[in-house]
Formats: sequence, C-alpha cells, structure tokens
Amino acid sequence: VNFLTAGMIANGATVERAVASNFDQTGPISLSLNTPSFGTASRVADRINQQFGAGTATALNAGVIQVQAPLTAGARTAFLGQVEALDVTPESPPAKVVIDARSGTVVLGQNVTLGACAVAHGNLSVTISTQYEVSQPNPLGAGQTAVVPKTDVKAKSDKANLLMFNPGVTLEAVVRALNAVGAAPNDLIAILQAMKAAGALHAQLDVI
Repeated sequence: VNFLTAGMIANGATVERAVASNFDQTGPISLSLNTPSFGTASRVADRINQQFGAGTATALNAGVIQVQAPLTAGARTAFLGQVEALDVTPESPPAKVVIDARSGTVVLGQNVTLGACAVAHGNLSVTISTQYEVSQPNPLGAGQTAVVPKTDVKAKSDKANLLMFNPGVTLEAVVRALNAVGAAPNDLIAILQAMKAAGALHAQLDVI
C-alpha cells in the first residue's frame, strides 16, 4: 500500500440493498448491532430481560438480538423507546489497526500488541552487474573457447536500523520506537503490513 497512488471517485455512489423491517408486523423484533460481538449481544439481552422480565430478549448470534415486543404499533414504539434508554456496557473492542491509504493516516487501538520480531528500517540498495570473460581451453585438450558471465552482487544499506521488540510489547513502545528512527507514514504502513504477514502483529489490519 502506498498512499501516493491511492485516490477517490468524485461524486461516487454506494449501492446498498434495503434492509427488511418487521417493525410494523406483529411478533418479535430483531435488533442489529453495528459492531457484531457475542459478548455485547449477550449483555444487551441480559439487560433487557433484567428490565422487562426473563424471556423478553434472546441473543441469536453476535449481531442480532430478538426481542418479544407488544403487538400494537403504539405500544411497540413506547417499548422500543424504553429499550433504547437502557445502559449497556459493550464488550472491549478487538485489537485493530486502521490504515487510510489515501492520506497515510494510521490509527492503532489500545489493545494492539506485538510478538517477538525484528524490523529492518532503512534504504536498501542492491546492485547487480554482469561482466563477460573469455574462457580459453587447454591447448592440449579438445575444448572450445567460450564466453563466461561473471556476476557481481553488491548490497548497500543507508542508515538502516534494526528494531527489536519483545513479546507482548505495548502500542506506546512500538510507536515510540518507530518515531525514533524517523518512520514516515508510508514507511509505517509497510512495516505494519510486514509485521502482520509475519504473524507478529496481534491485531486486525484494515486498509481503507
């Protein structure tokens, strides 16, 4: 990912499918969580049952809670108003790193940790040159003159820094170390993606 090559569509549009609503129908109502979580869904169902009685709400999965609501429209509206007013503490969000490839913005959550890894940061220059030499056969042998390529490989690293991280290192330590070596936003994006590919980044990596 390189934010210099990212872009946006002016006056673009998003095509979405309409979500079917059962509010005007009799029977249970399904509540959908914006961020699916089994823990949060269970807490919402427990809080509703605590307020309105056992069996009122059931967590069907991580994103949907089924609620037994009154049958008449007015009563259903008042009931859902009371449900909305209930206080529920959501489950702690999973560790996540969000990268905006267009602007170079990187946002890291507080639960992001790293496993043991080493990161090389710097400009690595690799030069490969090939020279051709003539190989002369032994005068007493039956060989033939041949052109043999001789390859010379040179590697040069300018201001390379090797960062060592211990298992379970915190977000603060990672950011401080990357800032110390002067990592630019695009460098940070590449480093985080490499860490994720190596299995050292214990977080979900989203590129938007």
